Amino acid sequence: MGGIKGLKNKEVLITGGLGFIGSNLAIALVRLGARVTIIDNMLPRQGGNLFNIKDIADKVKVNFSDVRNELSMNHLVKGKDYIFHLAGQVNHVDSMRNPIQDLDINCKGTLVLLEALRRHNTGARVIFAGTRGEYGSSVKLPVDEDHPTNPKGIYAVTNLTAEKMVLVYDDVHKIRGACLRITNTYGPRHQMMHDEYGVFNWFIRKAMDNEAIPVFGDGRILRDFLYVEDLVECMLMVATTDSAYGKVFNVGTGVPVSFYDLAKTIVRITGTGKAKFTEFTQERKEVEPGDYYADISHIKKVVKWGPKISLDEGIRKTVAYYRKYKKEYW
Repeated sequence: MGGIKGLKNKEVLITGGLGFIGSNLAIALVRLGARVTIIDNMLPRQGGNLFNIKDIADKVKVNFSDVRNELSMNHLVKGKDYIFHLAGQVNHVDSMRNPIQDLDINCKGTLVLLEALRRHNTGARVIFAGTRGEYGSSVKLPVDEDHPTNPKGIYAVTNLTAEKMVLVYDDVHKIRGACLRITNTYGPRHQMMHDEYGVFNWFIRKAMDNEAIPVFGDGRILRDFLYVEDLVECMLMVATTDSAYGKVFNVGTGVPVSFYDLAKTIVRITGTGKAKFTEFTQERKEVEPGDYYADISHIKKVVKWGPKISLDEGIRKTVAYYRKYKKEYW
């Protein structure tokens, strides 16, 4: 990651910066010499955790506010060179229980940010973190960026809408924006209190607690699992690649892994726990899109990025982190 140039002394805003991806991104940016401001509303159960930035707490500015707050965003976007827009309602199950909140955070929040930029800083560059859930059920594999978008859950619908807003502001108002459709990501600093998003890390918690890892159905559903350091490197490379703006990119490994094989690998590396088949809950069944793995040839060509960390190595690093800091996440 040290090879990424052009971020030293740049002013960077990370929305949702105390969460899983945002905090890992903030740490990398500080190491590269950027001046980082974090905004986070610390909504319960969403993953925001001040412990996530303990190593850089004196090197970043933290603003406890909300992307839906126009006064805050009008102030915070001023003078920024890059904005990594990660703030969002990221709980799939909550999005079905409370879809109005989902719409409000993911769509209104994005629009408030973009309007703040239109009024106060048209020169900033926006990197939007969307989800592979925007595709819905795969009609062909691997999934490329031209694949139909048929989201199965409100969370994915609002992410797709936010992505379209970023692209409209890029096209009409010339506020440069790049959009990422990110696959299942795992690694250190992910919340471990519940399993309603990011079952990968929940599997790790279960194994570390020497409990049964709940594998839904027959365990054969395929997913594309990305280690968070690879994602962070990808986001930084997209940010510093002029030709990436105005475009949408899949971000993943392109390597399909079944949930059963994932559970077995976690058990092998952790040395505890066991895989156990279980029935889908109704809520999960309703939003389960089936097999997914990404075609990442587009981002490889334009940004020259590709993942580096294997599944085994990523699991080892994740387990080591939580063994050290378990009490901050359990």
